[in-house]
Amino acid sequence: MKTFVAAVAAAFVVLGATPALAEGGDVTWTVRTASNGYGEDRSSYSYAVNPGGTIKDAMVVANRGKIPLSLAVYTADGFTTGTGQLDLRNRETKATGIGLWVKTAGTTVAVPAGQAVPVPFTVTVPPNATPGDYVGGILTSLTQPSSTETINVERRLGIRIKLRVGGDLKPALSIENLAVDWTGSGNPFADGDATVSYTIHNTGNTGLSATQAVRIEGPFSMFGTDAAKIAAPPELLPGETWKFSVPVHGVAPAIDLTATVTLTPIATDASGSTSSLPAVRESTHFAAISWSLILLILVVIALIVAAVVISRRNRARRREREAERVQKAVAEALREKADTQA
Repeated sequence: MKTFVAAVAAAFVVLGATPALAEGGDVTWTVRTASNGYGEDRSSYSYAVNPGGTIKDAMVVANRGKIPLSLAVYTADGFTTGTGQLDLRNRETKATGIGLWVKTAGTTVAVPAGQAVPVPFTVTVPPNATPGDYVGGILTSLTQPSSTETINVERRLGIRIKLRVGGDLKPALSIENLAVDWTGSGNPFADGDATVSYTIHNTGNTGLSATQAVRIEGPFSMFGTDAAKIAAPPELLPGETWKFSVPVHGVAPAIDLTATVTLTPIATDASGSTSSLPAVRESTHFAAISWSLILLILVVIALIVAAVVISRRNRARRREREAERVQKAVAEALREKADTQA
């Protein structure tokens, strides 16, 4: 029995002229958006639809090879990968948005050699759909045996679909799991380095990116230190999270410090224009203690205490010697007096 393995031959975003090649190089096809009332030369599909609405559009599949092609056609939900790229779920993953609402005219398309064939599809938004942003794609797929003939390889080529369902839009980002790790220096008078870790969570119903800043301050806003410029996170879909670990150098060992993360959400509308939303802030306290400085202080205190103790002992001994001298002098005087009287 052959093992089935799905492999992505090319990214599905902006693929107007990108070919997908079989191993032998004899199978090549491209996909592009159809030119119609929604526009020409679109790199992807973008719609704004109210709940219960319907959209009809098409994708064009061109066979650049010398043999006819029969390709599977399906739709899938999108997600953000660990590298920040948008990808599509496989066919086995249950769809809840785009992959469920977008239907093609058939599950396969036959494309003669050297020709292009349109693949109509319909977007039907349920009447009870939650307002907000949804991302997915429409895919063409070809499964062939590999050169070793021990596995089957699926090559996918498609186009992204971004859908905004009308209604009450609530863009929101939150900062979660904020923590700080501070490392001091062996030099008791040197600053240390901090690492500020946190998770950005898209708790709203629209896709969002953000600009961000991290600042560390001591008591009464003293010893302020800012992190270097931080890269923006990818556009996160509703419900997605992204982890950051930000180094901050030159942090003073001021015992009790405060780290503050500031996010300014960036929203993108249907036309591609961006706008900034009110900033979100989250702070946490952490300890920054230079143990080498503490040790030095303890040594200095110990030396001072020892000096005080020694000084007191020396004074006590001087007092004792003086008392002994006085006592001897008195005794000597008394003897001399007694001798005189005798």
